[in-house]
Amino acid sequence: MKIGELSKRTGVSIRSLRYYEQKNLIRPSRLDNGYREFEESDIEKVKAVQLFLKIGMNTDEIYHVLACDDFHFTESNGCAHIAVELYSERLINVRKQIQHLQKIEHQLENLVDYWETEQEKETLESIPVMKKYEGK
Repeated sequence: MKIGELSKRTGVSIRSLRYYEQKNLIRPSRLDNGYREFEESDIEKVKAVQLFLKIGMNTDEIYHVLACDDFHFTESNGCAHIAVELYSERLINVRKQIQHLQKIEHQLENLVDYWETEQEKETLESIPVMKKYEGK
């Protein structure tokens, strides 16, 4: 399949696919006319690259994962060690991000509580009946 079809089937831009090729994440063959020719298996590789990017891996890290015998992680080819190292590091980073976001969440909850209280005060102060009784 040509690059346009791979783009349509994966939802990934042609520009990104060319970048993935430049980084050796996918390796299409070339036709006599110079066009790239992708295999069906490249669809899964591109989807895997997208997943790895979403979890925060960079293309160098992704390269090492993809280089592991087309996703067959076994001790004999050294992939298990690489996978454990990369995923463990990513997991630590995600947990740190979660802790940071929980702190921000707590701060935002406090701000919302404060401003809801202020809003209630403003609402009570704007009621004419309340003003009438405050003066007596």
